[in-house]
Amino acid sequence: MSSKTNNHHFPWSQLIGFILSVGLTFLAVYLGLHAGLAINIVIVMVFVLAFLQAAIQLFMFMHVTEGEGRWQVGKMLSATLIAIIIVVGSVWVMTSMH
Repeated sequence: MSSKTNNHHFPWSQLIGFILSVGLTFLAVYLGLHAGLAINIVIVMVFVLAFLQAAIQLFMFMHVTEGEGRWQVGKMLSATLIAIIIVVGSVWVMTSMH
């Protein structure tokens, strides 16, 4: 039995994704603690970095491009909607606390 797939190669895609994710995390921490920017700019930059990191993880680790057409798009849209609701709801609750 010959196998056409070679499962003994180095996972470069996962390594690059991991390095990018760690780098974006450190960049967000640096912006929050040491950049000296206005708080509104820091919040926007951290959100942008978070969504960029989420996209990197979806493509590098969760293999989004290996789905089966329309069903994959539906799953991604519903997951995106749930994530947006959680983030916006969390920000709303945290800013509404007195």
